[in-house]
Amino acid sequence: MKDREKKYLRKTAPTESAKMVETIYGCKWSLTVYQLLADGINRPGEMVRSIEGLTTKVLNQCLRKNTEFGILERISYNEVPPRVEYKVTDFGAKFMKVLDELEKLQDEIENKI
Repeated sequence: MKDREKKYLRKTAPTESAKMVETIYGCKWSLTVYQLLADGINRPGEMVRSIEGLTTKVLNQCLRKNTEFGILERISYNEVPPRVEYKVTDFGAKFMKVLDELEKLQDEIENKI
């Protein structure tokens, strides 16, 4: 009688999601932008006025990265003057839950030390 051996494939790291997490944490303003959106502040001008030290250029880079990842959605209104707002996508809400869990894990690590 032959022993049945289960063969496992080599497990690899999730490269795309890891790159997303690294990029978002690498941008020091992304987490603050998420907090602003949660508080109902969704227009770039209002975001810049709400955060000391944040420039329009840096905010636009941050918003662009988040939009490219599908975390945020850019909504343009056909008005004069032009109006743009951002909102969290369904995927972005899931991603933010992952970030919240990472933060809890970090707190747990810090409390052990």
